[in-house]
Amino acid sequence: MSFFKLKLSDQINKSLTENRYIKPTEIQEKVIPLVLEHKDIIAKAQTGSGKTASFVLPILNLWYKQNYEGKPKIRCLVLTPTRELALQVATAFLTFSKYMNKKPKVVSVIGGESIGEQLLNIQKGCDVIVATTGRLLDILKKKQMDLSNLDFFVLDEADKMLDFGFEEELELLLEVLPKKRQNLLFSATYPTKMLNIASKITENPIEISIENEEATVQSINQRVIEVNKENRSALLRHLIKEENWQQVLVFMANKRSCDNLAFKFRKYGFEAESFHGDLIQEERNETLEGFKAKKIKVLFATDIAARGLHIENISCVVNYDLPRATADYIHRIGRTGRAGKSGIAVSFISHEDKEHFALIEKRSDISLEKEQIKGFELTGSPIKKEKGLPPVKGKRKSKKDKLREQALKKTK
Repeated sequence: MSFFKLKLSDQINKSLTENRYIKPTEIQEKVIPLVLEHKDIIAKAQTGSGKTASFVLPILNLWYKQNYEGKPKIRCLVLTPTRELALQVATAFLTFSKYMNKKPKVVSVIGGESIGEQLLNIQKGCDVIVATTGRLLDILKKKQMDLSNLDFFVLDEADKMLDFGFEEELELLLEVLPKKRQNLLFSATYPTKMLNIASKITENPIEISIENEEATVQSINQRVIEVNKENRSALLRHLIKEENWQQVLVFMANKRSCDNLAFKFRKYGFEAESFHGDLIQEERNETLEGFKAKKIKVLFATDIAARGLHIENISCVVNYDLPRATADYIHRIGRTGRAGKSGIAVSFISHEDKEHFALIEKRSDISLEKEQIKGFELTGSPIKKEKGLPPVKGKRKSKKDKLREQALKKTK
Protein backbone atom coordinates (compact mmCIF):
# COMPACT_ATOMS: atom_id res chain seq x y z
CA MET A 1 0.00 0.00 0.00
CA SER A 2 1.15 3.57 -0.73
CA PHE A 3 0.28 6.66 1.32
CA PHE A 4 -1.90 7.89 -1.56
CA LYS A 5 -4.43 5.14 -0.75
CA LEU A 6 -4.93 6.41 2.83
CA LYS A 7 -7.13 9.32 1.67
CA LEU A 8 -4.95 12.09 3.08
CA SER A 9 -5.10 15.58 1.57
CA ASP A 10 -3.01 16.50 -1.46
CA GLN A 11 -1.07 18.99 0.65
CA ILE A 12 -0.09 16.29 3.16
CA ASN A 13 0.79 13.84 0.38
CA LYS A 14 3.09 16.47 -1.13
CA SER A 15 4.98 16.79 2.15
CA LEU A 16 5.18 12.99 2.45
CA THR A 17 6.71 12.71 -1.01
CA GLU A 18 9.21 15.45 -0.23
CA ASN A 19 10.28 13.60 2.95
CA ARG A 20 10.52 10.24 1.13
CA TYR A 21 7.53 8.65 2.81
CA ILE A 22 6.40 6.20 0.14
CA LYS A 23 4.96 3.15 1.86
CA PRO A 24 3.25 3.31 5.27
CA THR A 25 4.51 1.13 8.10
CA GLU A 26 2.15 -1.46 9.58
CA ILE A 27 0.99 0.81 12.39
CA GLN A 28 0.44 3.72 9.99
CA GLU A 29 -1.58 1.50 7.67
CA LYS A 30 -3.82 0.35 10.53
CA VAL A 31 -4.15 3.52 12.61
CA ILE A 32 -4.52 6.32 10.04
CA PRO A 33 -7.86 5.15 8.54
CA LEU A 34 -9.35 4.63 12.02
CA VAL A 35 -8.32 8.09 13.22
CA LEU A 36 -9.86 9.58 10.07
CA GLU A 37 -13.09 7.79 11.08
CA HIS A 38 -12.92 9.52 14.50
CA LYS A 39 -12.31 6.27 16.41
CA ASP A 40 -10.62 6.06 19.82
CA ILE A 41 -7.53 3.87 19.67
CA ILE A 42 -5.16 2.03 21.98
CA ALA A 43 -2.13 0.89 20.02
CA LYS A 44 0.74 -1.30 21.14
CA ALA A 45 3.88 -0.66 19.11
CA GLN A 46 7.56 -0.30 19.78
CA THR A 47 9.52 2.90 19.35
CA GLY A 48 10.79 3.19 15.80
CA SER A 49 7.63 1.65 14.30
CA GLY A 50 6.48 4.94 12.75
CA LYS A 51 3.73 5.69 15.25
CA THR A 52 4.33 9.46 15.37
CA ALA A 53 3.22 9.83 11.75
CA SER A 54 0.32 7.44 12.43
CA PHE A 55 -1.39 10.08 14.59
CA VAL A 56 0.12 13.34 13.31
CA LEU A 57 -0.97 12.78 9.69
CA PRO A 58 -4.69 12.01 10.29
CA ILE A 59 -5.02 14.69 12.99
CA LEU A 60 -3.61 17.27 10.56
CA ASN A 61 -6.00 16.02 7.88
CA LEU A 62 -9.06 16.31 10.15
CA TRP A 63 -7.96 19.68 11.53
CA TYR A 64 -7.43 21.07 8.03
CA LYS A 65 -10.89 19.98 6.84
CA GLN A 66 -12.62 21.74 9.75
CA ASN A 67 -11.50 25.12 8.41
CA TYR A 68 -11.57 26.79 11.84
CA GLU A 69 -11.92 30.57 11.77
CA GLY A 70 -10.80 33.30 14.15
CA LYS A 71 -8.06 33.15 16.74
CA PRO A 72 -6.55 29.66 16.99
CA LYS A 73 -7.80 27.53 19.89
CA ILE A 74 -6.15 24.40 21.30
CA ARG A 75 -7.63 21.51 19.34
CA CYS A 76 -4.96 18.88 19.94
CA LEU A 77 -2.94 17.95 23.03
CA VAL A 78 -0.11 15.42 22.78
CA LEU A 79 1.65 14.25 25.95
CA THR A 80 5.10 12.62 25.84
CA PRO A 81 7.46 11.31 28.55
CA THR A 82 10.54 13.30 27.46
CA ARG A 83 11.34 16.76 26.17
CA GLU A 84 13.17 15.37 23.17
CA LEU A 85 10.18 13.33 22.05
CA ALA A 86 7.92 16.36 22.52
CA LEU A 87 10.16 18.45 20.27
CA GLN A 88 10.25 15.71 17.64
CA VAL A 89 6.45 15.37 17.61
CA ALA A 90 6.08 19.16 17.32
CA THR A 91 8.52 19.13 14.39
CA ALA A 92 6.46 16.37 12.72
CA PHE A 93 3.32 18.57 12.85
CA LEU A 94 5.25 21.42 11.21
CA THR A 95 6.93 19.18 8.62
CA PHE A 96 3.77 17.49 7.40
CA SER A 97 1.73 20.74 7.30
CA LYS A 98 4.32 22.56 5.16
CA TYR A 99 2.11 22.79 2.04
CA MET A 100 -1.19 23.52 3.78
CA ASN A 101 -2.80 26.84 2.88
CA LYS A 102 -3.46 27.35 6.57
CA LYS A 103 -0.83 25.92 8.88
CA PRO A 104 -1.44 24.93 12.51
CA LYS A 105 0.30 26.92 15.20
CA VAL A 106 2.24 24.43 17.31
CA VAL A 107 3.64 25.14 20.78
CA SER A 108 6.01 22.86 22.71
CA VAL A 109 5.37 22.98 26.46
CA ILE A 110 8.41 21.43 28.13
CA GLY A 111 10.70 21.95 31.10
CA GLY A 112 14.13 23.51 30.74
CA GLU A 113 12.79 26.43 28.69
CA SER A 114 11.15 29.74 29.60
CA ILE A 115 7.65 29.16 30.94
CA GLY A 116 6.89 32.84 30.30
CA GLU A 117 7.63 32.50 26.59
CA GLN A 118 5.52 29.34 26.38
CA LEU A 119 2.61 31.10 28.09
CA LEU A 120 2.91 34.02 25.67
CA ASN A 121 2.82 31.68 22.66
CA ILE A 122 -0.26 29.94 24.06
CA GLN A 123 -2.06 33.22 24.74
CA LYS A 124 -1.33 34.45 21.21
CA GLY A 125 -3.34 31.46 20.04
CA CYS A 126 -2.27 27.95 19.10
CA ASP A 127 -3.84 24.85 17.58
CA VAL A 128 -1.55 22.08 18.85
CA ILE A 129 0.17 21.66 22.21
CA VAL A 130 2.90 19.03 22.53
CA ALA A 131 3.91 18.74 26.16
CA THR A 132 5.59 16.89 28.97
CA THR A 133 3.18 16.50 31.88
CA GLY A 134 5.18 18.36 34.53
CA ARG A 135 5.35 21.64 32.64
CA LEU A 136 1.77 21.26 31.35
CA LEU A 137 0.45 20.97 34.92
CA ASP A 138 2.53 23.99 35.96
CA ILE A 139 0.76 26.06 33.31
CA LEU A 140 -2.68 24.63 34.10
CA LYS A 141 -2.23 25.63 37.75
CA LYS A 142 -1.76 29.22 36.58
CA LYS A 143 -5.17 28.94 34.86
CA GLN A 144 -3.78 30.48 31.68
CA MET A 145 -4.58 27.63 29.29
CA ASP A 146 -8.03 26.80 27.92
CA LEU A 147 -8.49 23.16 26.86
CA SER A 148 -12.28 23.29 26.56
CA ASN A 149 -12.14 23.22 22.71
CA LEU A 150 -9.93 20.13 22.58
CA ASP A 151 -10.77 17.62 19.83
CA PHE A 152 -7.76 15.26 20.08
CA PHE A 153 -5.97 13.89 23.14
CA VAL A 154 -2.87 11.79 22.46
CA LEU A 155 -0.68 9.88 24.92
CA ASP A 156 2.62 8.86 23.32
CA GLU A 157 4.90 6.26 24.99
CA ALA A 158 2.28 5.96 27.72
CA ASP A 159 3.97 3.07 29.53
CA LYS A 160 7.15 5.13 29.92
CA MET A 161 5.10 7.97 31.39
CA LEU A 162 4.04 5.63 34.18
CA ASP A 163 7.66 5.59 35.37
CA PHE A 164 7.37 9.33 35.96
CA GLY A 165 4.26 9.15 38.18
CA PHE A 166 1.80 10.00 35.42
CA GLU A 167 -1.05 7.98 36.94
CA GLU A 168 -1.52 10.61 39.67
CA GLU A 169 -1.11 13.55 37.28
CA LEU A 170 -3.73 12.15 34.92
CA GLU A 171 -6.51 12.70 37.46
CA LEU A 172 -5.71 16.42 37.56
CA LEU A 173 -5.57 16.62 33.80
CA LEU A 174 -8.87 14.83 33.14
CA GLU A 175 -10.65 17.42 35.28
CA VAL A 176 -9.93 20.15 32.72
CA LEU A 177 -10.38 18.17 29.49
CA PRO A 178 -13.74 18.20 27.70
CA LYS A 179 -15.67 14.94 27.95
CA LYS A 180 -16.21 14.75 24.20
CA ARG A 181 -12.89 14.24 22.43
CA GLN A 182 -11.01 11.69 20.35
CA ASN A 183 -8.46 9.72 22.37
CA LEU A 184 -5.34 8.05 20.97
CA LEU A 185 -3.05 6.09 23.25
CA PHE A 186 0.27 4.54 22.18
CA SER A 187 2.35 2.23 24.34
CA ALA A 188 5.20 -0.24 23.82
CA THR A 189 3.91 -2.53 26.58
CA TYR A 190 0.59 -3.15 28.35
CA PRO A 191 1.28 -3.33 32.10
CA THR A 192 -1.74 -3.44 34.44
CA LYS A 193 -1.35 0.25 35.28
CA MET A 194 -1.43 1.01 31.57
CA LEU A 195 -4.84 -0.63 31.22
CA ASN A 196 -6.08 1.31 34.26
CA ILE A 197 -5.09 4.57 32.58
CA ALA A 198 -6.74 3.53 29.34
CA SER A 199 -10.03 2.83 31.12
CA LYS A 200 -10.01 6.33 32.64
CA ILE A 201 -9.34 8.04 29.32
CA THR A 202 -11.63 6.24 26.91
CA GLU A 203 -14.49 3.75 26.58
CA ASN A 204 -14.64 0.99 23.97
CA PRO A 205 -11.48 1.93 22.07
CA ILE A 206 -10.25 -0.11 19.11
CA GLU A 207 -7.14 -2.05 20.14
CA ILE A 208 -4.26 -2.45 17.70
CA SER A 209 -1.16 -4.49 18.38
CA ILE A 210 1.91 -4.56 16.16
CA GLU A 211 3.78 -7.73 17.07
CA ASN A 212 6.52 -7.87 14.44
CA GLU A 213 9.31 -7.01 16.86
CA GLU A 214 11.69 -9.34 15.02
CA ALA A 215 11.61 -6.99 12.05
CA THR A 216 12.70 -4.13 14.29
CA VAL A 217 15.87 -5.90 15.40
CA GLN A 218 16.57 -8.15 12.41
CA SER A 219 19.00 -5.64 10.94
CA ILE A 220 20.85 -5.29 14.27
CA ASN A 221 23.85 -7.47 15.04
CA GLN A 222 23.45 -8.11 18.78
CA ARG A 223 26.60 -8.99 20.68
CA VAL A 224 27.29 -9.81 24.33
CA ILE A 225 30.84 -9.33 25.60
CA GLU A 226 31.92 -10.63 28.98
CA VAL A 227 34.30 -8.25 30.73
CA ASN A 228 35.21 -7.17 34.26
CA LYS A 229 33.55 -3.88 35.19
CA GLU A 230 36.87 -2.10 35.71
CA ASN A 231 37.96 -2.94 32.14
CA ARG A 232 34.84 -1.72 30.32
CA SER A 233 36.18 1.75 29.53
CA ALA A 234 39.42 0.43 28.00
CA LEU A 235 37.49 -2.22 26.07
CA LEU A 236 35.10 0.38 24.66
CA ARG A 237 37.99 2.54 23.44
CA HIS A 238 39.60 -0.55 21.90
CA LEU A 239 36.41 -1.58 20.06
CA ILE A 240 35.70 1.91 18.72
CA LYS A 241 39.18 2.05 17.19
CA GLU A 242 39.54 -1.57 16.06
CA GLU A 243 36.05 -1.91 14.58
CA ASN A 244 35.91 1.67 13.28
CA TRP A 245 32.56 2.58 14.86
CA GLN A 246 31.61 6.04 13.64
CA GLN A 247 28.61 7.13 15.73
CA VAL A 248 28.32 5.39 19.11
CA LEU A 249 25.52 5.78 21.65
CA VAL A 250 26.55 4.44 25.05
CA PHE A 251 23.91 3.81 27.72
CA MET A 252 24.94 4.37 31.32
CA ALA A 253 23.23 3.74 34.66
CA ASN A 254 23.35 7.32 35.94
CA LYS A 255 24.12 10.95 35.14
CA ARG A 256 27.42 11.14 37.01
CA SER A 257 28.79 8.12 35.14
CA CYS A 258 27.88 9.80 31.83
CA ASP A 259 29.80 12.95 32.74
CA ASN A 260 32.81 11.08 34.14
CA LEU A 261 33.22 8.76 31.17
CA ALA A 262 32.70 11.52 28.59
CA PHE A 263 35.44 13.53 30.36
CA LYS A 264 37.84 10.55 30.31
CA PHE A 265 37.18 9.82 26.64
CA ARG A 266 37.87 13.45 25.71
CA LYS A 267 41.22 13.13 27.47
CA TYR A 268 41.95 10.16 25.20
CA GLY A 269 41.17 12.27 22.12
CA PHE A 270 37.59 11.19 21.38
CA GLU A 271 34.85 13.68 20.46
CA ALA A 272 32.64 12.67 23.40
CA GLU A 273 29.78 14.29 25.34
CA SER A 274 27.22 13.30 27.95
CA PHE A 275 23.43 13.51 27.65
CA HIS A 276 21.06 13.33 30.63
CA GLY A 277 18.27 15.05 32.52
CA ASP A 278 20.47 17.45 34.50
CA LEU A 279 21.45 19.37 31.36
CA ILE A 280 19.43 22.50 30.62
CA GLN A 281 17.30 22.20 27.50
CA GLU A 282 19.62 24.37 25.41
CA GLU A 283 22.53 22.05 26.25
CA ARG A 284 20.46 18.98 25.45
CA ASN A 285 19.44 20.43 22.08
CA GLU A 286 23.03 21.43 21.22
CA THR A 287 24.37 18.01 22.20
CA LEU A 288 21.82 16.16 20.07
CA GLU A 289 22.43 18.46 17.10
CA GLY A 290 26.18 17.90 17.48
CA PHE A 291 25.66 14.14 17.53
CA LYS A 292 23.35 14.25 14.50
CA ALA A 293 25.90 16.40 12.63
CA LYS A 294 28.65 13.88 13.54
CA LYS A 295 30.60 16.52 15.47
CA ILE A 296 30.23 14.19 18.47
CA LYS A 297 31.39 10.62 17.91
CA VAL A 298 30.59 9.05 21.28
CA LEU A 299 27.51 10.05 23.27
CA PHE A 300 27.16 8.76 26.84
CA ALA A 301 23.50 8.85 27.84
CA THR A 302 20.98 7.74 30.44
CA ASP A 303 17.70 6.11 29.43
CA ILE A 304 16.16 9.43 28.41
CA ALA A 305 17.81 8.61 25.06
CA ALA A 306 16.19 5.16 24.88
CA ARG A 307 12.89 6.36 23.44
CA GLY A 308 11.79 9.03 21.05
CA LEU A 309 15.19 10.00 19.66
CA HIS A 310 15.27 9.75 15.90
CA ILE A 311 18.92 9.94 14.89
CA GLU A 312 19.89 8.23 11.67
CA ASN A 313 23.22 6.51 11.10
CA ILE A 314 24.02 5.49 14.69
CA SER A 315 26.45 2.70 13.87
CA CYS A 316 26.52 1.15 17.33
CA VAL A 317 24.62 1.14 20.62
CA VAL A 318 26.52 -0.02 23.71
CA ASN A 319 24.91 -1.16 26.95
CA TYR A 320 27.80 -0.14 29.18
CA ASP A 321 25.40 -0.73 32.07
CA LEU A 322 22.45 -3.06 31.51
CA PRO A 323 18.99 -1.47 31.69
CA ARG A 324 17.15 -1.98 34.99
CA ALA A 325 13.89 -2.74 33.20
CA THR A 326 14.22 -5.67 30.81
CA ALA A 327 11.80 -4.07 28.32
CA ASP A 328 14.20 -1.14 27.87
CA TYR A 329 16.75 -3.43 26.21
CA ILE A 330 14.76 -3.44 22.95
CA HIS A 331 14.17 0.32 23.16
CA ARG A 332 17.88 0.96 23.61
CA ILE A 333 19.13 -1.19 20.77
CA GLY A 334 16.39 0.19 18.54
CA ARG A 335 18.36 3.45 18.33
CA THR A 336 20.55 1.77 15.70
CA GLY A 337 19.60 -0.19 12.59
CA ARG A 338 16.86 2.32 11.74
CA ALA A 339 15.17 2.89 8.39
CA GLY A 340 16.24 -0.53 7.15
CA LYS A 341 19.93 0.10 7.75
CA SER A 342 22.17 -2.31 9.63
CA GLY A 343 23.51 -1.61 13.10
CA ILE A 344 25.39 -3.13 16.02
CA ALA A 345 24.23 -3.47 19.63
CA VAL A 346 26.82 -4.52 22.21
CA SER A 347 26.14 -5.37 25.85
CA PHE A 348 28.94 -5.57 28.42
CA ILE A 349 28.28 -8.11 31.16
CA SER A 350 30.31 -9.09 34.20
CA HIS A 351 29.77 -11.99 36.61
CA GLU A 352 27.20 -9.91 38.52
CA ASP A 353 25.21 -9.15 35.35
CA LYS A 354 24.77 -12.68 34.02
CA GLU A 355 21.57 -13.46 35.89
CA HIS A 356 19.95 -10.17 34.89
CA PHE A 357 20.97 -10.55 31.25
CA ALA A 358 19.51 -14.06 31.20
CA LEU A 359 16.20 -12.48 32.22
CA ILE A 360 16.54 -9.89 29.43
CA GLU A 361 17.11 -12.71 26.93
CA LYS A 362 14.09 -14.63 28.19
CA ARG A 363 11.73 -11.67 28.07
CA SER A 364 13.08 -10.43 24.73
CA ASP A 365 12.86 -13.96 23.30
CA ILE A 366 16.51 -14.01 22.24
CA SER A 367 19.51 -16.20 22.94
CA LEU A 368 22.91 -14.64 22.30
CA GLU A 369 26.34 -16.22 22.25
CA LYS A 370 28.69 -14.73 24.84
CA GLU A 371 32.11 -13.62 23.61
CA GLN A 372 35.33 -12.35 25.14
CA ILE A 373 37.91 -10.02 23.59
CA LYS A 374 41.58 -10.93 23.81
CA GLY A 375 43.30 -8.81 26.43
CA PHE A 376 39.99 -7.97 28.13
CA GLU A 377 38.84 -11.45 29.20
CA LEU A 378 36.47 -11.86 32.13
CA THR A 379 38.45 -13.04 35.13
CA GLY A 380 37.65 -14.17 38.66
CA SER A 381 34.51 -15.98 39.67
CA PRO A 382 31.03 -14.88 40.70
CA ILE A 383 30.64 -13.80 44.29
CA LYS A 384 28.45 -16.24 46.17
CA LYS A 385 25.45 -14.65 47.78
CA GLU A 386 25.44 -15.32 51.50
CA LYS A 387 22.23 -15.75 53.36
CA GLY A 388 21.58 -12.85 55.68
CA LEU A 389 21.16 -13.22 59.42
CA PRO A 390 17.61 -13.44 60.77
CA PRO A 391 16.14 -10.04 61.69
CA VAL A 392 16.82 -8.89 65.24
CA LYS A 393 14.04 -7.16 67.08
CA GLY A 394 15.09 -3.56 67.68
CA LYS A 395 14.85 -1.50 70.86
CA ARG A 396 12.11 0.72 69.46
CA LYS A 397 8.58 -0.25 70.39
CA SER A 398 6.54 -1.88 67.66
CA LYS A 399 3.16 -0.54 66.59
CA LYS A 400 1.53 -3.52 68.30
CA ASP A 401 3.34 -2.77 71.60
CA LYS A 402 2.24 0.88 71.47
CA LEU A 403 -1.40 -0.12 70.94
CA ARG A 404 -1.22 -2.51 73.91
CA GLU A 405 0.17 0.28 76.13
CA GLN A 406 -2.61 2.63 75.07
CA ALA A 407 -5.23 -0.02 75.80
CA LEU A 408 -3.75 -0.57 79.31
CA LYS A 409 -3.81 3.17 80.07
CA LYS A 410 -7.49 3.35 79.16
CA THR A 411 -8.35 0.48 81.52
CA LYS A 412 -6.53 2.05 84.48
